[in-house]
Amino acid sequence: MRSLYINIKELLQVREEKTDKVSGKYMRTLPTLKNAFLLIENDTIIDFGEMKNATAIEADKIIDVSGKIILPSWCDSHTHIVYAGNREQEFVDRINGLTYEEIANKGGGILNSAKTLANTSEEELYQQSKSRLEAVMQLGTGAVEIKSGYGLTADAELKMLRVIKRLQNEYPIAIKSTFLGAHAVPAEFKTNKDAYVREIIEHILPQVTKENLAEYIDVFCEEGYFSVADMEAILEAAKSYGLTPKVHVNQFNAIGGVKAAVKHNALSVDHLEIMQEQDIEALKNTNTMPVGLPLCSYFLSIPYAPARKMIDGGLPFALATDYNPGSSPSGNMNLVVATACIKMRITPEEAINAATINGAYAMGLSETHGSITKGKKANFIITKEIPSYGYLPYDFGNNNIDTVVLNGKQL
Repeated sequence: MRSLYINIKELLQVREEKTDKVSGKYMRTLPTLKNAFLLIENDTIIDFGEMKNATAIEADKIIDVSGKIILPSWCDSHTHIVYAGNREQEFVDRINGLTYEEIANKGGGILNSAKTLANTSEEELYQQSKSRLEAVMQLGTGAVEIKSGYGLTADAELKMLRVIKRLQNEYPIAIKSTFLGAHAVPAEFKTNKDAYVREIIEHILPQVTKENLAEYIDVFCEEGYFSVADMEAILEAAKSYGLTPKVHVNQFNAIGGVKAAVKHNALSVDHLEIMQEQDIEALKNTNTMPVGLPLCSYFLSIPYAPARKMIDGGLPFALATDYNPGSSPSGNMNLVVATACIKMRITPEEAINAATINGAYAMGLSETHGSITKGKKANFIITKEIPSYGYLPYDFGNNNIDTVVLNGKQL
């Protein structure tokens, strides 16, 4: 089945060459074609170019998108979509003056979600999670990473990861799975964190890999959670099972997690709200992608990752939602892009690069997602009739998506 999209007002992120990510000053360049065509066959992009070169193309279906822009689907490299219930009471508690850490210390936060998840059946967890996944797909997300981490026991973590695997099998969106057993210290291990680290390494991790439930390993490296030494022990153990690190670092404090993550060849380091010069230096000339999560900063009223400083320092940069019940209860990548422009002071070109090609890199999908490139998946967004791509972050409160195409099929 060959489908030809014609009269595209502007086709964004068109790349002839294999580009896995963009960094520094190159993030300011967003290659586009005006008055363009796009040809797909089944689930693959096979050609694109200027409309004047489309006259001889044969297709089974022709779609006229006059006045509309086409861009690659969003690549959301950091989410916790699989969770049970919600935490709206904590939202109210924060309004009334409690901090995120204070809420966690009185049994809220991640431990609250873990308790709810333990009492939720696997089927109900799947039903809740698939509704969220379907919603983000309609908002233009075509690839997503999903973490465990609200289980904190072998049974509950495996339950989460099995739900992720079921979503992988039943939906057209590309999904990457991450084991985040080290998301918080369970109440029963409160006075013996080392025992929980051993539980992860010696018991949960082998079960995760035996059932082939994850590609990535994550640790929340932060004061009050897991130290750099804890993180390194877990990452070292995961290496023997072939899991690649993607880690939470520098959300509230800079404790050396970035340098350690780079040493362990982390694919990405995520959060980065608190960055010191040595953290930026540690990331230079590496294969590790810095990932900012602006909706978490917005929701918790904490600093934003210094995206401008990192990009100006020559680094690549990706954007993701951090979709989770406690600190970022939204999977809207359109809002992420807008917030990054408004609060992080990055340009629309930089934000779109961060949310497409660099987001794909941050979850190991550079070969198939993140740009309009021949041979990549036919995953893209068709906007409504808008004046320019800069209008997407400018008109931040509205949905300017007309159609989402995943694997060559309109949702």
